[in-house]
Amino acid sequence: MAERMELTRPVFFVGFMGAGKTSVARRLARTCGVASVDMDTYIERREGKKVKEIFAEGGEEGFRVIETDVLRELGAKPDPLLISCGGGVVVTPANHDVFREAGFVVYLEVTADEAASRISDTSTRPLFQNLEAARARCEERLPLYEAVADVRVSTAGKSVPAITREVQRILEKEGILCPQQR
Repeated sequence: MAERMELTRPVFFVGFMGAGKTSVARRLARTCGVASVDMDTYIERREGKKVKEIFAEGGEEGFRVIETDVLRELGAKPDPLLISCGGGVVVTPANHDVFREAGFVVYLEVTADEAASRISDTSTRPLFQNLEAARARCEERLPLYEAVADVRVSTAGKSVPAITREVQRILEKEGILCPQQR
């Protein structure tokens, strides 16, 4: 077992669907003994329904309101978390403020084509209907991901363990992931 670490502030993982945000956050959490949360899963538990049902009922707009609320809630927890955000979290300007004030943002870079090859079941992704649409959406969000990112990590051709090690090194260097004080 590696030495237990602690976070000095929340770390938000952003990037397009299929970038590996949840996989990397989970693995880093296990490796370092810190807690991680997937925002979409958290929203589903809190709301008692699936993300695609929330989209169906309130549209993207309704979902984004809940998402911002949850982002604020998770960013304000007394024990900082590794938070994997939904791919569209960057489209809401208010979320940029939460990122800036609350934590550190790791942008996992992925192309729409690479993302498509990683996502086995696109039916659970309301905004990933076809590759053309995904490419366009990926393209339009790119400047937003870049705007909120404290650090960018390319995921192209890298395994989850390799990406996780890279992120861990960055967080340690930035003083965000530290050995736990006994």
